[in-house]
Amino acid sequence: MNLEIPCKPRPTAGRNALAGGLRHACRGVALALAIAARAGAGEAPAAAPDPALQAQVQAFTRDLRCLVCQNESLADSRAPLAQDLRDEVRRLFASGRNEAQVRQFLVSRYGDYVLYRPPLQARTALLWLGPGLLLAGAMGGLLWRLRRHARAPEPPLPASAAAAARALLATPPPHAGPLPPGEERAP
Repeated sequence: MNLEIPCKPRPTAGRNALAGGLRHACRGVALALAIAARAGAGEAPAAAPDPALQAQVQAFTRDLRCLVCQNESLADSRAPLAQDLRDEVRRLFASGRNEAQVRQFLVSRYGDYVLYRPPLQARTALLWLGPGLLLAGAMGGLLWRLRRHARAPEPPLPASAAAAARALLATPPPHAGPLPPGEERAP
């Protein structure tokens, strides 16, 4: 008894689904482009009226870490907090403070973390010495392992394998020609 039910595929069903999928994909791409254009067309950073002050703020904030982005300088970050900090630095410079005073102000508020090169202190010693200690430990471990491996004796070759090796060495290779006068084949 045959239980198959014959059915004819609708020839336009696949085309309609494909066209609908393409429409959705085009809408998605258009939406992504619109979002990217809107994000890229953000407000330009507020510039100081004095170009020399702006250059000083830009140079000074290159040595400061963005508190949000962590691996980006304060000058390069687009985070709102970074913009606020740049404005604060600009305000402090405009009020007559020097770089040391501004740096001290930021460190007192945010700690040594705000500096890309924190000073060597008891709290920051691991930051400065850690990479060297890790490298020295890795090299010491490698040398210890190599020495331990060099001291381990080679296991003896089994008698059957040694005999097979001697037999291979005793027979000349088939392509070996005659030896020059005065030389002998190794046994």
